[in-house]
Amino acid sequence: MINSFLKYSRDNGGLISHQIESFNDFIEHRLQQIIDDIGEVKIDLPTEENLVIRFGKIMIGSPEIKESDGSTKLLNPTEARLRKLTYSSTLYIEMTPVFEDVEHETTYVNIGDFPIMVKSNLCPLTGMSKEELIEAGEDQYDMGGYFIINGVERVLILFEDIAPNRLIFQKKKGEINARIDSKNRGYTQRHVFERKEEGTIVARFANIATTPLPLVAIMKALGLETDKDIIDTIFKGKDPSENILLNLYMTELSGRDDAIEYIGKVLKIVKKEQVNDRVEHLLDNYLLPHLGQDASSRLLKARYLASIMGKMELLYDGKINDDIDHYANKRLRLAGDLLESVLRSTILGRWGLVARLQYNYQKMIKRGRRLPSLQSIVITGVLTKQIMRAMAVGDFANQTGVSQRLERSNFVRSLGHMRGVVSPLSSTQEHYEARELHATHWGRLCAVRTPEGQNIGLRKFLALGAKVTTDSYEEETEKVKSVLEGLGVKNE
Repeated sequence: MINSFLKYSRDNGGLISHQIESFNDFIEHRLQQIIDDIGEVKIDLPTEENLVIRFGKIMIGSPEIKESDGSTKLLNPTEARLRKLTYSSTLYIEMTPVFEDVEHETTYVNIGDFPIMVKSNLCPLTGMSKEELIEAGEDQYDMGGYFIINGVERVLILFEDIAPNRLIFQKKKGEINARIDSKNRGYTQRHVFERKEEGTIVARFANIATTPLPLVAIMKALGLETDKDIIDTIFKGKDPSENILLNLYMTELSGRDDAIEYIGKVLKIVKKEQVNDRVEHLLDNYLLPHLGQDASSRLLKARYLASIMGKMELLYDGKINDDIDHYANKRLRLAGDLLESVLRSTILGRWGLVARLQYNYQKMIKRGRRLPSLQSIVITGVLTKQIMRAMAVGDFANQTGVSQRLERSNFVRSLGHMRGVVSPLSSTQEHYEARELHATHWGRLCAVRTPEGQNIGLRKFLALGAKVTTDSYEEETEKVKSVLEGLGVKNE
């Protein structure tokens, strides 16, 4: 059986196929999605003229190197190792300046170099026969799945994180709370729902920490205007619990307008004419963004909050259980996820590509240059340095140690290293329950292999038969929904 599985693995990307598939998914889908999310950049000109730079397609090719004589040639992994080079390719973005509603010439702008994974779709070794690999100076049995940075082979360890868009309950010493990391197009907003001692349920999100908002007030502001609407949504015709009635009684709000005014007071919005717009902006953009970020999704968000309130009461009464360590509540962030997070921060950060584009354009205009070339205002080295720093140091989304030097003492240890899983929890703290072997680890994580000492239970490895899948996309989700609807499933 094991021999059959190993043969299947060799024919389908090997035991580290999750690394390669994740990187390929990032190159083929997520790169363009990041640029599409930006769409265009508006430049504020001192002359008050209208200038917009539209982003189009992104292009990346096979790894290459620019020699000292100015010539460019394809780079293979062996040469990158021997010459201590970075196995990378150049990223180009299609940019079109639109000045005073008039489109100018579209150009492909070099924004920097990006590391390429060995044996990915962009790597020339992919598809080579054993003889061709040997001729290229490569190990015919090497499965790839790693990067080469300044001649050093580095691997991105699988990062264990809380599952996004999934409600997770916790009950500790009588305290009841729930959390959800709502994620939409690379943006994540953490929400915490807490049941206070007197029974009221409040929410914290978008840095609303000093004075949390009562859940009843949020639901009424979203469209469930009456107490009856809230009770019917939670209990669906059954008798309401005393605590839900208590929440409605303690938050005496007559309707949507009254609820918006109350939230405006909590947020300390001084100008009354701004209250409605600012509260609606908060609820649309920062409350549960995975359910939508426009006015049409407000009622859906209200119903979701009603279900949270109902489940928190069931948890308090002991009718449902909580288990944050259940592996259904976890997700493994692969190479593609980690690279997407660092690329988004590099492009959209405080001094990222977009911010520098605006600053450099304004500086050029002040010097009297009307429409400078796009390549002259894009500093290509910024993105390259940020990406390479993350790969060299291992700092991805404020988590260090994710990028590590590939273990090459023997073939089996190299495979094991690329199937390692690291937890974000600190090794200096107890975290007893998180370190324990959970029943849901069976078939997913190895029940035996974990280091001794401080990292025990926090550093794990995939089980031999485990395979990690990548995220689904909207078109795939719609296909599943249409099939379910055809079978008679109703979305209520």
